[in-house]
Amino acid sequence: MASSSGAEEASLDDDYASLIATTDVELLKRAWRNEKAAPEILRYESHLISRVKEQIELMEETVEEKSSVGNDPLSVSLYQMDLDRTLFLLRSYLRIRIQKIEKYMFHILKTEELWNRLSKDERDFARTCTSDLNQHLEETVLSKLPENYQSVLKQSVISEEEDMVPEPQLDTFVLCRSKEYLTGIQLEDGPADDRSKLFEMEPGVLHFICYRSIKALVESGKIDLL
Repeated sequence: MASSSGAEEASLDDDYASLIATTDVELLKRAWRNEKAAPEILRYESHLISRVKEQIELMEETVEEKSSVGNDPLSVSLYQMDLDRTLFLLRSYLRIRIQKIEKYMFHILKTEELWNRLSKDERDFARTCTSDLNQHLEETVLSKLPENYQSVLKQSVISEEEDMVPEPQLDTFVLCRSKEYLTGIQLEDGPADDRSKLFEMEPGVLHFICYRSIKALVESGKIDLL
């Protein structure tokens, strides 16, 4: 009986841990960590962000209501702490994405895959940023240069590529953890002999690996960045 009771408790603990890991605040924290660690901009979590905003409104109403009716200050403080934590995560998540758009705006505009990852507001922001920067550079710098050097995107008109456009460094090494057993991962760095070998990841084990090697797995949600 004791063994059965212990197994039931362990099962309940696992269920609770699973539930906590899938709450919207935890999902937002995961999205925030991934966005913060990834060298490129990731897909905008539109449905998650919409739900979190609704929860923030509800939490604000709850804090205001409990404060107005004279509830225990400690209880109100705990509700306020949850609200502050959620607001911090949301603002930081959005701020990181804005910073990436500002840094890689020209590259994002010309790369359909990245452009499709932006929200409508982020696309409007990217268009405005590129337009304003183009105008500013043309008025203050480019118009004063020889005609062959008046491009915002190229060093000169003879350049075959847009060599003045910064791009995310996908060969950056990142710390990550797999949610499940993964195999057949192709390494994208190191000697040619190593790149021909397939790599595997155990769930929960930390790895320091080239982002390009796990890019698709991060996008599919099988790997979390840390």
